[in-house]
Amino acid sequence: MKSDNNVYPVIDMKATGRNIRRIMKLTGLRVDDVKEFLGLASSQSIYHWFDGRSIPTVDHLYALSELFSVPIDYIIIGNRSYGITERGCRFKDRIQMYYILCYEQKSG
Repeated sequence: MKSDNNVYPVIDMKATGRNIRRIMKLTGLRVDDVKEFLGLASSQSIYHWFDGRSIPTVDHLYALSELFSVPIDYIIIGNRSYGITERGCRFKDRIQMYYILCYEQKSG
């Protein structure tokens, strides 16, 4: 599906790496914590993410979203803009509503 400005959505690898580092700092996680959680043999790939030389695989993004307690879209930084949908609701608002609904279902 094309966006209004005809720009193909792409991931900004450097910004995504900086974001992973920022989230880790906010959550108090160290590189060794992430390495152990993902079952990686070395920390090298994590440092490659930080530098923007590579990005986590889909499986690793899925696991990181669990570790960080955020949706995958909060980890990935790209060039797309959500803007307003046909229903007049911004995508981010829908995510927040989704979490409110899920939380109410689990706790109720």
